[in-house]
Amino acid sequence: MNSLSTVTRILLGLYLSTSWANPAHAESYSFGVLSQRSVVLTAQYWNPMLGYVADKTGVQLSLKIARSAPESNDAIEKGEYDFVYSNTIFEPKMARANYQVILRPLAEAITGQIVTLADSPIKSLHDLRGREVGFPSQGAFVGYAVPLNQLQRQGISVIPVFGGNQEGIMGQLKAGRVLAAGVNNQVMQAFANREGLKYRVLWESAPFNNLPIAVNARVPRAVVEQVMAAIDGMEHDSEGLRILQETAKVVGDKPPYGFMASKPGDYKSYVDFYKNTAILGLK
Repeated sequence: MNSLSTVTRILLGLYLSTSWANPAHAESYSFGVLSQRSVVLTAQYWNPMLGYVADKTGVQLSLKIARSAPESNDAIEKGEYDFVYSNTIFEPKMARANYQVILRPLAEAITGQIVTLADSPIKSLHDLRGREVGFPSQGAFVGYAVPLNQLQRQGISVIPVFGGNQEGIMGQLKAGRVLAAGVNNQVMQAFANREGLKYRVLWESAPFNNLPIAVNARVPRAVVEQVMAAIDGMEHDSEGLRILQETAKVVGDKPPYGFMASKPGDYKSYVDFYKNTAILGLK
C-alpha cells in the first residue's frame, strides 16, 4: 500500500498541478495558516497565491497546515512559522513568538457569533444554560474566546464541545450533535452557502479586523518587503486579480479581494479584548 496518506497525495497533486516552477535556489520560508477549514480547501485557497509571490519575487513560501487549530496555535506559540495567517498571535501567551502584522484583508471585518439551526427550539442565549455548545477549539478567537466571554458575562454556564476547527464544529451543528455553536460569521456564511444550511444568529459581537498576515522577527526585512509588495499589489495586477477571484470561489469569499499593508495598531481591539476578558486563563 502506498505509504502516503490520502490527504498527502491530494496536497502533492495540488502542488504539482500549479504552473509555478520555483527555482531550486529560491529563498524558502514557511507560511503557516490557522486551521479553520479542511486541509484540501486551505491548500486550494493559498497555494495559488503563494505561487504568485514566488513568481513575482523569487521568495518561495511553503504552505504549512496543521490538522487542527490547537496544533496551529502550538506551532505559532513556538515560533515555528516564518509567516503566518492567524489572529491568535494576539493572545498573551503568543507574545514571545514575536510575530508582527504586515498585511490585512481588504474584506470586511469579522464578528463572533453564536448560532443555531433555523428550526431549533433554542430562542435565546439563556436557553443554552447547562447545555452543550460547540466551539472550533479553545484557541479560536471569534469562534471561542469572544462568544464564551459573552456567555460568562451574562452568567450563562455551558458545556463546551470542540470540533477541531471552524468547519469541524459547523459540521457537528449541521448533524444535530450540538444545539448551538460559536463561529466566525464569514466562515459560517460560506459554509452554509456551500452546504445549503439554514441557521439563526442568537448573538453577534462587535467587529474585529479580519485575520492578518504576520511575520516572525527573524525573517530578513528585505524579504518581508518583497512579500508585502507582491501580496499588497495582487488586486492591481491582472494575473493577481484572476488568482484572487478564483481562490475566492473555492471558499465562497465575497469581494473585495486581496490584502493591504497593515501594522500592529490596526489590531488593538484584539489586545484590548484579552486585557478585559472574563475568561480565566486568557489574560
